[in-house]
Amino acid sequence: MHSYLGVRTALALVVAVIAAAASLVLNGDAQASLIVLVCAAAAVLIAAGGGDPAPAPPPRWSEATREPAIADVVEAIAEPVLVIADNRVEAANQGARELLGEHVLGEDVRVAIRHPAAAERLMRADNGAPGAPIHLVGLGTRDQRWEMRVRTLGDGRRVVHLVDRTGSYAAERMRVDFVANASHELRTPLASMLGYVETLREDAGDDPETRSRFLKIVFGEAQRMQRLIEDLISLSRIEAEKYRVPDKDVDLAELTQQVTVELSGSPRAADLVTQIADVPPVAGDPTQLSQILHNVIGNAMKYGREGTPVTVSLQPEGEAMVRLTVSDEGEGIPAQHLPRLTERFYRVDSGRSRSLGGTGLGLAIVKHIVERHRGRLDIASTVGKGTTVTMLLPVRRLS
Repeated sequence: MHSYLGVRTALALVVAVIAAAASLVLNGDAQASLIVLVCAAAAVLIAAGGGDPAPAPPPRWSEATREPAIADVVEAIAEPVLVIADNRVEAANQGARELLGEHVLGEDVRVAIRHPAAAERLMRADNGAPGAPIHLVGLGTRDQRWEMRVRTLGDGRRVVHLVDRTGSYAAERMRVDFVANASHELRTPLASMLGYVETLREDAGDDPETRSRFLKIVFGEAQRMQRLIEDLISLSRIEAEKYRVPDKDVDLAELTQQVTVELSGSPRAADLVTQIADVPPVAGDPTQLSQILHNVIGNAMKYGREGTPVTVSLQPEGEAMVRLTVSDEGEGIPAQHLPRLTERFYRVDSGRSRSLGGTGLGLAIVKHIVERHRGRLDIASTVGKGTTVTMLLPVRRLS
């Protein structure tokens, strides 16, 4: 359009020059011819630049221009999303292709999402309403759980959105298992106590020896319940504080010495060996750090073989960390149990753990305390040789 106006303006200026020249030839007046030329040129320029600008043409929204826009929007979503047209996969973002395979484009949606519940929902006609989400178990891997949402667009195509609910399901299962295990752990000593108390109320209470033995058992079960409740409260408090990084200066070498002195009354105190180096203070909560020392050293003394050393080592780990290691020479733990040792109430040998006074929460508490201190926990074990628990804790940074 602009090039066309430029040519027309140039032609008009040529015509104006010719008219001025003709005026000069006919009249012989150069001044009049110059005035004619200037006026004609000005008129041509005003005509070329005047008037309202031509309106821009309206955008043309054809199918060809709309499709890339939808594909871009779908691709920008991290979770798996598919666009379905005539029951075939028209578009699938990277998340969907990774979950279902690169071949899903153009396939029948029932083949692309191989799940009976998904096929039933996608084959069912709807009125455009989103409807309730469909829960799919085993899509992708056997343990994965997905939530499928379907929404129909104005042109009849449908958008399928898959949301991974595996993590939330696992968290819910952990919560349910935790409540069930806690209830069981509390119910067992309570039932034992009630049984012995009921027996004492009857004829057995008249025999001093029997009464003393039964009361000792009741007292032991009550102590077991007390330890469990204290560990439950402690675990709850640690979880509530996990986002608050402790910032007190803690002399871990001194604290380790204090804990070993406190454990000196243990039957295996003579087997305790300490190797404590000069380390910088760590940033921590002294009460919680004392708790993990009691738990880890106490476990090593309980489960290590009698007469074998329990070694507590404290060494610097570079300039930023301190390494605390507790090793025993007990029976060891099979490899398949190691990943689950920090789960609540998980026990390798339930009978032995309960007989030694364990609540099943000790290592779960240790893990949460180490995580709150922004440290790292590692448990290594070899059957027949023993177990080593290693904790790396950050040193106090000077501000």
